[in-house]
Amino acid sequence: MVESTAPKQGPQNHHQVFDVSVNVLPQGGSKCFDDDGKLKRTGSVWTASAHIITAVIGSGVLSLAWATAQLGWIAGPTVLLLFAFVTYYTSVLLSACYRSGHPDTGKRNYTYMDAVRANLGGFQVKVCGAIQYMNLFGVAIGYTIAASISMTAIKKSNCFHSSGGKDPCKVSSTPYMIIFGVVEILFSQIPDFDQIWWLSFVAAVMSFTYSTIGLGLGIGKVAETGKVKGSLTGISIGTVTQTDKIWRSFQALGAIAFAYSYSLILIEIQDTIKAPPSEYKTMKKATLLSVAVTTIFYMSCGCFGYAAFGDLAPGNLLTGFGFYNPYWLLDIANIAIVIHLVGAYQVYCQPLFAFIEKTARNWFPESKFITKEIEIPIPGFKPYKLNLFRLVWRSIFVVITTVISMLMPFFNDVVGILGAFGFWPLTVYFPVEMYIVQKKIPKWSTRWLCLQILSLACLIISVAAAAGSFAGVVNDLKVYKAFKTSY
Repeated sequence: MVESTAPKQGPQNHHQVFDVSVNVLPQGGSKCFDDDGKLKRTGSVWTASAHIITAVIGSGVLSLAWATAQLGWIAGPTVLLLFAFVTYYTSVLLSACYRSGHPDTGKRNYTYMDAVRANLGGFQVKVCGAIQYMNLFGVAIGYTIAASISMTAIKKSNCFHSSGGKDPCKVSSTPYMIIFGVVEILFSQIPDFDQIWWLSFVAAVMSFTYSTIGLGLGIGKVAETGKVKGSLTGISIGTVTQTDKIWRSFQALGAIAFAYSYSLILIEIQDTIKAPPSEYKTMKKATLLSVAVTTIFYMSCGCFGYAAFGDLAPGNLLTGFGFYNPYWLLDIANIAIVIHLVGAYQVYCQPLFAFIEKTARNWFPESKFITKEIEIPIPGFKPYKLNLFRLVWRSIFVVITTVISMLMPFFNDVVGILGAFGFWPLTVYFPVEMYIVQKKIPKWSTRWLCLQILSLACLIISVAAAAGSFAGVVNDLKVYKAFKTSY
Protein backbone atom coordinates (compact mmCIF):
# COMPACT_ATOMS: atom_id res chain seq x y z
CA MET A 1 0.00 0.00 0.00
CA VAL A 2 1.52 3.31 -1.07
CA GLU A 3 1.23 6.20 1.36
CA SER A 4 -0.11 9.34 -0.24
CA THR A 5 1.89 12.45 0.48
CA ALA A 6 -1.12 14.77 0.38
CA PRO A 7 -3.18 14.91 3.54
CA LYS A 8 -6.44 13.04 3.21
CA GLN A 9 -9.49 15.19 2.84
CA GLY A 10 -11.61 16.07 5.82
CA PRO A 11 -11.00 15.54 9.48
CA GLN A 12 -11.56 12.05 10.80
CA ASN A 13 -12.69 13.09 14.22
CA HIS A 14 -13.81 16.26 15.88
CA HIS A 15 -10.50 17.13 17.53
CA GLN A 16 -8.85 17.51 14.22
CA VAL A 17 -10.43 20.60 12.80
CA PHE A 18 -9.24 22.31 15.92
CA ASP A 19 -5.74 20.83 15.71
CA VAL A 20 -5.13 21.94 12.18
CA SER A 21 -6.54 25.41 12.59
CA VAL A 22 -4.58 26.27 15.70
CA ASN A 23 -1.28 24.57 15.27
CA VAL A 24 -0.21 25.13 11.70
CA LEU A 25 3.42 25.84 12.37
CA PRO A 26 5.96 26.20 9.62
CA GLN A 27 7.55 22.78 9.92
CA GLY A 28 10.43 22.24 7.56
CA GLY A 29 9.98 19.62 4.86
CA SER A 30 7.17 19.18 2.41
CA LYS A 31 5.15 16.96 4.65
CA CYS A 32 3.77 18.46 7.82
CA PHE A 33 0.88 16.01 8.02
CA ASP A 34 0.68 12.36 9.03
CA ASP A 35 -1.06 9.73 6.91
CA ASP A 36 -4.42 10.45 8.54
CA GLY A 37 -4.42 14.15 7.66
CA LYS A 38 -3.53 15.23 11.20
CA LEU A 39 -0.54 17.42 11.92
CA LYS A 40 2.73 15.54 12.27
CA ARG A 41 2.92 13.85 15.64
CA THR A 42 6.07 14.68 17.57
CA GLY A 43 6.09 12.20 20.46
CA SER A 44 9.15 10.06 21.18
CA VAL A 45 10.12 7.23 23.53
CA TRP A 46 10.81 9.82 26.22
CA THR A 47 7.50 11.72 26.02
CA ALA A 48 5.52 8.47 25.88
CA SER A 49 7.41 7.09 28.92
CA ALA A 50 6.79 10.32 30.81
CA HIS A 51 3.06 10.11 30.07
CA ILE A 52 2.89 6.49 31.20
CA ILE A 53 4.87 7.10 34.39
CA THR A 54 2.62 10.08 35.24
CA ALA A 55 -0.46 7.95 34.67
CA VAL A 56 0.80 4.94 36.63
CA ILE A 57 2.49 6.42 39.69
CA GLY A 58 -0.47 7.83 41.54
CA SER A 59 -2.22 7.21 44.80
CA GLY A 60 -1.85 3.45 44.22
CA VAL A 61 1.74 3.65 45.43
CA LEU A 62 0.59 4.58 48.95
CA SER A 63 -1.02 1.21 49.66
CA LEU A 64 1.94 -0.88 48.48
CA ALA A 65 3.65 -1.16 51.88
CA TRP A 66 0.35 -2.47 53.27
CA ALA A 67 0.02 -4.93 50.38
CA THR A 68 3.60 -6.16 50.88
CA ALA A 69 2.88 -6.63 54.60
CA GLN A 70 -0.07 -8.93 53.85
CA LEU A 71 2.03 -11.08 51.51
CA GLY A 72 5.45 -11.09 53.19
CA TRP A 73 9.03 -10.87 51.97
CA ILE A 74 8.72 -13.73 49.47
CA ALA A 75 5.28 -13.34 47.92
CA GLY A 76 5.17 -9.52 48.10
CA PRO A 77 8.05 -8.67 45.74
CA THR A 78 7.24 -11.73 43.59
CA VAL A 79 3.65 -10.58 43.03
CA LEU A 80 4.87 -7.05 42.23
CA LEU A 81 7.23 -8.46 39.59
CA LEU A 82 4.55 -10.75 38.23
CA PHE A 83 2.09 -7.89 37.76
CA ALA A 84 4.84 -5.83 36.17
CA PHE A 85 5.51 -8.60 33.66
CA VAL A 86 1.81 -9.13 32.83
CA THR A 87 1.30 -5.37 32.46
CA TYR A 88 4.30 -5.07 30.16
CA TYR A 89 3.33 -8.10 28.06
CA THR A 90 -0.33 -7.17 27.58
CA SER A 91 0.62 -3.53 26.90
CA VAL A 92 2.82 -4.73 24.05
CA LEU A 93 -0.10 -6.80 22.72
CA LEU A 94 -2.36 -3.76 23.02
CA SER A 95 0.07 -1.42 21.28
CA ALA A 96 0.05 -3.81 18.30
CA CYS A 97 -3.65 -2.96 17.94
CA TYR A 98 -3.08 0.79 17.47
CA ARG A 99 -3.29 0.27 13.72
CA SER A 100 -5.78 -2.16 12.21
CA GLY A 101 -4.39 -4.29 9.41
CA HIS A 102 -0.81 -3.38 8.48
CA PRO A 103 1.36 -2.40 11.51
CA ASP A 104 2.94 0.56 9.66
CA THR A 105 0.22 1.82 7.35
CA GLY A 106 -3.07 0.40 8.65
CA LYS A 107 -5.95 2.61 9.83
CA ARG A 108 -5.25 4.26 13.17
CA ASN A 109 -7.41 3.78 16.26
CA TYR A 110 -7.42 6.89 18.43
CA THR A 111 -8.74 5.44 21.69
CA TYR A 112 -9.01 2.13 23.51
CA MET A 113 -12.69 1.91 22.50
CA ASP A 114 -11.82 2.53 18.82
CA ALA A 115 -9.37 -0.37 18.94
CA VAL A 116 -12.02 -2.66 20.50
CA ARG A 117 -14.54 -1.49 17.88
CA ALA A 118 -12.13 -2.13 15.00
CA ASN A 119 -11.01 -5.57 16.20
CA LEU A 120 -13.89 -7.10 18.15
CA GLY A 121 -16.90 -4.92 17.28
CA GLY A 122 -20.54 -5.18 18.30
CA PHE A 123 -21.48 -6.30 21.76
CA GLN A 124 -17.92 -6.29 23.13
CA VAL A 125 -17.65 -2.52 22.51
CA LYS A 126 -20.66 -1.92 24.75
CA VAL A 127 -19.22 -4.16 27.47
CA CYS A 128 -15.85 -2.44 27.23
CA GLY A 129 -17.49 1.01 27.42
CA ALA A 130 -19.55 0.04 30.44
CA ILE A 131 -16.52 -1.34 32.32
CA GLN A 132 -14.38 1.64 31.37
CA TYR A 133 -16.91 4.24 32.55
CA MET A 134 -17.76 2.27 35.71
CA ASN A 135 -14.06 2.18 36.49
CA LEU A 136 -13.73 5.95 36.00
CA PHE A 137 -16.68 6.44 38.34
CA GLY A 138 -14.98 4.23 40.93
CA VAL A 139 -11.70 6.11 40.57
CA ALA A 140 -13.56 9.36 41.36
CA ILE A 141 -14.74 7.80 44.64
CA GLY A 142 -11.28 6.42 45.45
CA TYR A 143 -9.67 9.81 44.85
CA THR A 144 -12.22 11.63 47.03
CA ILE A 145 -11.47 9.25 49.92
CA ALA A 146 -7.71 9.52 49.42
CA ALA A 147 -7.77 13.33 49.30
CA SER A 148 -9.90 13.61 52.44
CA ILE A 149 -7.59 11.20 54.30
CA SER A 150 -4.60 13.37 53.39
CA MET A 151 -6.36 16.55 54.47
CA THR A 152 -7.30 15.03 57.84
CA ALA A 153 -3.69 13.82 58.18
CA ILE A 154 -2.40 17.40 57.83
CA LYS A 155 -4.89 18.66 60.41
CA LYS A 156 -4.09 15.78 62.73
CA SER A 157 -0.31 16.08 62.51
CA ASN A 158 -0.43 19.82 63.23
CA CYS A 159 -2.81 19.31 66.16
CA PHE A 160 -0.62 16.51 67.48
CA HIS A 161 2.48 18.68 67.14
CA SER A 162 0.99 21.74 68.84
CA SER A 163 -0.36 19.72 71.78
CA GLY A 164 3.00 17.95 72.15
CA GLY A 165 1.39 14.56 71.57
CA LYS A 166 -0.99 14.83 74.55
CA ASP A 167 -4.21 15.30 72.56
CA PRO A 168 -5.44 12.19 70.67
CA CYS A 169 -6.74 14.61 67.96
CA LYS A 170 -9.78 12.89 66.47
CA VAL A 171 -10.56 14.48 63.10
CA SER A 172 -13.68 13.72 61.05
CA SER A 173 -13.08 13.24 57.34
CA THR A 174 -16.60 14.26 56.24
CA PRO A 175 -16.03 18.06 56.09
CA TYR A 176 -12.88 17.48 54.04
CA MET A 177 -14.75 15.31 51.55
CA ILE A 178 -17.27 18.13 51.18
CA ILE A 179 -14.46 20.67 50.60
CA PHE A 180 -12.91 18.37 47.97
CA GLY A 181 -16.33 17.93 46.34
CA VAL A 182 -16.92 21.68 46.12
CA VAL A 183 -13.50 22.22 44.52
CA GLU A 184 -14.20 19.46 41.99
CA ILE A 185 -17.62 20.96 41.12
CA LEU A 186 -15.84 24.24 40.26
CA PHE A 187 -13.12 22.57 38.20
CA SER A 188 -15.55 20.22 36.45
CA GLN A 189 -17.29 23.26 34.93
CA ILE A 190 -14.19 24.10 32.91
CA PRO A 191 -14.81 22.33 29.59
CA ASP A 192 -11.81 20.31 28.33
CA PHE A 193 -9.99 20.89 31.62
CA ASP A 194 -8.20 17.57 31.14
CA GLN A 195 -6.55 18.96 28.02
CA ILE A 196 -4.78 21.75 29.87
CA TRP A 197 -1.14 20.93 29.16
CA TRP A 198 0.38 21.94 32.49
CA LEU A 199 -2.00 19.76 34.46
CA SER A 200 -0.18 16.55 33.62
CA PHE A 201 3.13 18.22 34.41
CA VAL A 202 1.96 19.41 37.85
CA ALA A 203 0.54 15.96 38.58
CA ALA A 204 3.86 14.33 37.68
CA VAL A 205 5.85 16.63 39.95
CA MET A 206 3.38 16.14 42.82
CA SER A 207 3.28 12.35 42.58
CA PHE A 208 7.08 12.18 42.55
CA THR A 209 7.18 14.54 45.54
CA TYR A 210 4.95 12.46 47.79
CA SER A 211 6.20 9.08 46.59
CA THR A 212 9.80 10.14 47.20
CA ILE A 213 9.00 11.52 50.65
CA GLY A 214 7.25 8.23 51.52
CA LEU A 215 10.26 6.29 50.28
CA GLY A 216 12.73 8.56 52.07
CA LEU A 217 10.89 8.29 55.39
CA GLY A 218 10.78 4.50 55.05
CA ILE A 219 14.53 4.33 54.40
CA GLY A 220 15.15 6.80 57.26
CA LYS A 221 13.10 4.73 59.68
CA VAL A 222 14.97 1.52 58.77
CA ALA A 223 18.32 3.32 59.12
CA GLU A 224 17.31 4.77 62.48
CA THR A 225 16.19 1.49 64.09
CA GLY A 226 18.79 -0.55 62.22
CA LYS A 227 16.23 -3.39 62.04
CA VAL A 228 14.40 -4.75 59.03
CA LYS A 229 10.94 -5.71 60.22
CA GLY A 230 8.53 -8.14 58.63
CA SER A 231 8.55 -11.87 58.01
CA LEU A 232 8.86 -14.20 55.02
CA THR A 233 5.17 -15.09 55.04
CA GLY A 234 3.64 -11.69 55.81
CA ILE A 235 1.36 -10.57 58.62
CA SER A 236 1.38 -13.07 61.50
CA ILE A 237 -1.71 -15.08 62.44
CA GLY A 238 -1.84 -13.64 65.97
CA THR A 239 -2.32 -10.11 64.61
CA VAL A 240 -5.19 -11.24 62.37
CA THR A 241 -7.20 -14.47 62.17
CA GLN A 242 -6.46 -17.20 59.61
CA THR A 243 -9.46 -16.31 57.40
CA ASP A 244 -8.69 -12.60 57.64
CA LYS A 245 -5.16 -13.27 56.47
CA ILE A 246 -6.44 -15.06 53.37
CA TRP A 247 -8.90 -12.26 52.55
CA ARG A 248 -6.29 -9.59 53.13
CA SER A 249 -3.77 -11.37 50.91
CA PHE A 250 -6.38 -11.40 48.14
CA GLN A 251 -7.10 -7.75 48.76
CA ALA A 252 -3.38 -6.99 48.48
CA LEU A 253 -3.48 -8.44 44.94
CA GLY A 254 -6.18 -5.90 44.06
CA ALA A 255 -4.15 -3.06 45.53
CA ILE A 256 -1.11 -4.03 43.44
CA ALA A 257 -3.25 -4.43 40.30
CA PHE A 258 -4.65 -0.93 40.90
CA ALA A 259 -1.14 0.47 41.21
CA TYR A 260 -0.27 -0.80 37.72
CA SER A 261 -3.43 0.02 35.79
CA TYR A 262 -2.91 2.32 32.83
CA SER A 263 -4.00 0.28 29.81
CA LEU A 264 -7.03 2.55 29.38
CA ILE A 265 -4.90 5.42 28.13
CA LEU A 266 -2.17 3.45 26.36
CA ILE A 267 -3.64 3.87 22.87
CA GLU A 268 -4.17 7.59 23.43
CA ILE A 269 -0.53 7.97 24.46
CA GLN A 270 0.54 5.97 21.41
CA ASP A 271 -1.44 8.38 19.23
CA THR A 272 1.08 11.15 20.09
CA ILE A 273 4.12 9.23 18.77
CA LYS A 274 5.86 10.19 15.54
CA ALA A 275 6.58 7.63 12.80
CA PRO A 276 8.86 6.23 11.35
CA PRO A 277 10.02 4.04 13.16
CA SER A 278 6.55 2.52 13.52
CA GLU A 279 4.59 3.65 16.59
CA TYR A 280 4.45 0.06 17.75
CA LYS A 281 8.24 -0.19 18.06
CA THR A 282 8.56 3.12 19.90
CA MET A 283 5.71 2.20 22.24
CA LYS A 284 7.30 -1.17 23.01
CA LYS A 285 10.48 0.61 24.16
CA ALA A 286 8.51 3.23 26.11
CA THR A 287 6.45 0.53 27.84
CA LEU A 288 9.57 -1.42 28.85
CA LEU A 289 11.28 1.72 30.15
CA SER A 290 8.29 3.03 32.09
CA VAL A 291 7.24 -0.32 33.57
CA ALA A 292 10.87 -0.88 34.66
CA VAL A 293 11.11 2.57 36.31
CA THR A 294 7.72 2.14 37.97
CA THR A 295 8.55 -1.34 39.26
CA ILE A 296 11.86 -0.26 40.80
CA PHE A 297 10.03 2.63 42.44
CA TYR A 298 7.16 0.40 43.66
CA MET A 299 9.56 -2.23 44.96
CA SER A 300 11.42 0.35 47.00
CA CYS A 301 8.27 2.03 48.36
CA GLY A 302 6.61 -1.28 49.20
CA CYS A 303 9.67 -2.97 50.62
CA PHE A 304 11.06 -0.05 52.62
CA GLY A 305 7.59 0.70 53.98
CA TYR A 306 7.27 -2.91 55.09
CA ALA A 307 10.82 -3.01 56.47
CA ALA A 308 10.06 0.12 58.52
CA PHE A 309 6.68 -0.98 59.92
CA GLY A 310 6.47 -4.75 59.66
CA ASP A 311 3.00 -6.13 60.40
CA LEU A 312 1.76 -2.67 61.32
CA ALA A 313 2.34 -1.18 57.85
CA PRO A 314 -0.49 1.37 57.41
CA GLY A 315 -3.06 1.16 54.61
CA ASN A 316 -1.95 4.54 53.34
CA LEU A 317 1.77 5.07 53.84
CA LEU A 318 1.76 8.83 54.44
CA THR A 319 -1.27 9.07 56.69
CA GLY A 320 -0.89 5.95 58.79
CA PHE A 321 1.10 7.98 61.30
CA GLY A 322 4.03 5.75 61.67
CA PHE A 323 5.99 8.99 61.34
CA TYR A 324 5.13 11.96 63.51
CA ASN A 325 8.35 13.81 62.77
CA PRO A 326 9.47 15.67 60.76
CA TYR A 327 5.84 16.72 60.66
CA TRP A 328 6.31 19.53 58.11
CA LEU A 329 7.68 16.97 55.63
CA LEU A 330 4.56 14.84 56.04
CA ASP A 331 2.44 17.95 55.51
CA ILE A 332 4.25 18.74 52.25
CA ALA A 333 3.69 15.17 51.07
CA ASN A 334 0.00 15.25 51.95
CA ILE A 335 -0.52 18.65 50.32
CA ALA A 336 1.16 17.22 47.20
CA ILE A 337 -1.26 14.27 47.26
CA VAL A 338 -4.28 16.58 47.49
CA ILE A 339 -3.07 18.81 44.62
CA HIS A 340 -2.33 15.75 42.50
CA LEU A 341 -5.74 14.21 43.20
CA VAL A 342 -7.64 17.42 42.37
CA GLY A 343 -6.12 17.32 38.88
CA ALA A 344 -6.23 13.54 38.48
CA TYR A 345 -9.96 13.50 39.35
CA GLN A 346 -10.64 15.74 36.36
CA VAL A 347 -8.32 13.82 34.04
CA TYR A 348 -10.30 10.66 34.80
CA CYS A 349 -13.79 12.20 34.89
CA GLN A 350 -13.75 14.56 31.93
CA PRO A 351 -13.89 11.72 29.34
CA LEU A 352 -16.95 10.37 31.18
CA PHE A 353 -18.55 13.84 31.25
CA ALA A 354 -17.89 14.30 27.53
CA PHE A 355 -19.39 10.88 26.73
CA ILE A 356 -22.63 11.57 28.64
CA GLU A 357 -22.99 15.07 27.15
CA LYS A 358 -22.43 13.79 23.62
CA THR A 359 -25.01 11.04 24.16
CA ALA A 360 -27.51 13.55 25.55
CA ARG A 361 -27.02 15.85 22.54
CA ASN A 362 -27.58 12.93 20.16
CA TRP A 363 -30.76 11.85 21.94
CA PHE A 364 -32.31 15.29 22.42
CA PRO A 365 -30.89 17.53 19.66
CA GLU A 366 -33.90 19.90 20.03
CA SER A 367 -33.56 20.50 23.77
CA LYS A 368 -32.46 24.05 24.62
CA PHE A 369 -31.48 22.90 28.11
CA ILE A 370 -28.86 20.55 26.66
CA THR A 371 -27.57 22.46 23.65
CA LYS A 372 -27.82 26.16 24.46
CA GLU A 373 -24.64 27.91 25.59
CA ILE A 374 -24.98 31.19 27.49
CA GLU A 375 -21.99 33.51 27.20
CA ILE A 376 -20.91 35.15 30.45
CA PRO A 377 -18.35 37.94 30.04
CA ILE A 378 -15.32 37.65 32.33
CA PRO A 379 -13.18 40.82 32.43
CA GLY A 380 -9.67 40.13 31.14
CA PHE A 381 -10.56 36.65 29.84
CA LYS A 382 -12.56 35.09 27.03
CA PRO A 383 -16.29 34.95 27.81
CA TYR A 384 -17.23 31.76 29.68
CA LYS A 385 -19.77 29.59 27.89
CA LEU A 386 -22.28 28.35 30.45
CA ASN A 387 -24.27 25.28 29.51
CA LEU A 388 -27.12 24.47 31.92
CA PHE A 389 -27.06 20.73 31.30
CA ARG A 390 -23.32 20.62 31.92
CA LEU A 391 -23.70 22.67 35.10
CA VAL A 392 -26.44 20.43 36.50
CA TRP A 393 -25.16 17.02 35.40
CA ARG A 394 -21.52 17.47 36.35
CA SER A 395 -22.48 18.89 39.75
CA ILE A 396 -24.83 15.95 40.40
CA PHE A 397 -22.06 13.53 39.42
CA VAL A 398 -19.58 15.08 41.86
CA VAL A 399 -22.20 15.15 44.64
CA ILE A 400 -22.98 11.45 44.13
CA THR A 401 -19.31 10.40 44.24
CA THR A 402 -18.77 12.54 47.35
CA VAL A 403 -21.78 11.04 49.17
CA ILE A 404 -20.71 7.49 48.32
CA SER A 405 -17.21 8.32 49.62
CA MET A 406 -18.70 9.50 52.91
CA LEU A 407 -20.79 6.34 53.18
CA MET A 408 -17.83 3.97 52.75
CA PRO A 409 -14.57 5.79 53.36
CA PHE A 410 -12.32 2.72 53.23
CA PHE A 411 -9.36 3.61 51.05
CA ASN A 412 -7.81 0.12 50.88
CA ASP A 413 -11.02 -1.71 50.12
CA VAL A 414 -12.06 0.72 47.41
CA VAL A 415 -8.61 0.59 45.82
CA GLY A 416 -8.70 -3.21 45.92
CA ILE A 417 -12.15 -3.38 44.32
CA LEU A 418 -11.14 -0.94 41.57
CA GLY A 419 -7.92 -2.78 40.86
CA ALA A 420 -9.68 -6.14 40.71
CA PHE A 421 -12.56 -4.85 38.63
CA GLY A 422 -10.48 -3.08 35.98
CA PHE A 423 -7.46 -5.35 35.84
CA TRP A 424 -8.68 -8.44 34.04
CA PRO A 425 -11.03 -6.99 31.39
CA LEU A 426 -9.07 -3.86 30.50
CA THR A 427 -5.46 -4.94 31.03
CA VAL A 428 -5.70 -8.59 29.99
CA TYR A 429 -8.89 -9.80 28.29
CA PHE A 430 -9.45 -7.15 25.59
CA PRO A 431 -5.76 -6.77 24.63
CA VAL A 432 -5.39 -10.57 24.32
CA GLU A 433 -8.60 -10.99 22.28
CA MET A 434 -7.77 -8.03 19.99
CA TYR A 435 -4.26 -9.33 19.44
CA ILE A 436 -5.60 -12.78 18.49
CA VAL A 437 -7.93 -11.16 15.92
CA GLN A 438 -5.29 -8.74 14.68
CA LYS A 439 -2.61 -11.39 14.15
CA LYS A 440 -5.16 -14.02 13.00
CA ILE A 441 -3.88 -16.59 15.52
CA PRO A 442 -5.67 -19.93 14.83
CA LYS A 443 -7.83 -21.42 17.60
CA TRP A 444 -6.23 -24.18 19.70
CA SER A 445 -2.73 -23.41 18.36
CA THR A 446 0.00 -23.32 21.03
CA ARG A 447 0.13 -19.54 20.97
CA TRP A 448 -3.65 -19.23 21.27
CA LEU A 449 -3.66 -21.64 24.22
CA CYS A 450 -0.85 -19.78 26.01
CA LEU A 451 -2.67 -16.45 25.63
CA GLN A 452 -5.94 -17.97 26.91
CA ILE A 453 -4.16 -19.56 29.90
CA LEU A 454 -2.64 -16.15 30.74
CA SER A 455 -6.08 -14.57 30.48
CA LEU A 456 -7.71 -17.26 32.66
CA ALA A 457 -5.00 -17.00 35.33
CA CYS A 458 -5.49 -13.23 35.51
CA LEU A 459 -9.27 -13.69 35.72
CA ILE A 460 -8.82 -15.97 38.74
CA ILE A 461 -6.51 -13.39 40.40
CA SER A 462 -9.08 -10.65 39.69
CA VAL A 463 -11.96 -12.64 41.18
CA ALA A 464 -9.89 -13.47 44.29
CA ALA A 465 -8.88 -9.82 44.71
CA ALA A 466 -12.48 -8.63 44.33
CA ALA A 467 -13.67 -11.20 46.89
CA GLY A 468 -10.96 -10.11 49.33
CA SER A 469 -11.86 -6.44 48.96
CA PHE A 470 -15.59 -7.05 49.36
CA ALA A 471 -14.84 -9.10 52.48
CA GLY A 472 -12.82 -6.07 53.68
CA VAL A 473 -15.78 -3.74 53.12
CA VAL A 474 -18.10 -6.12 55.01
CA ASN A 475 -15.62 -6.28 57.89
CA ASP A 476 -15.23 -2.50 58.02
CA LEU A 477 -18.98 -1.94 57.91
CA LYS A 478 -19.43 -3.99 61.09
CA VAL A 479 -17.75 -1.33 63.22
CA TYR A 480 -18.65 1.66 61.09
CA LYS A 481 -21.17 4.48 61.66
CA ALA A 482 -22.22 6.49 58.61
CA PHE A 483 -20.76 10.01 58.22
CA LYS A 484 -18.90 9.68 61.55
CA THR A 485 -15.54 8.40 60.42
CA SER A 486 -12.70 10.04 62.27
CA TYR A 487 -9.02 9.27 61.89
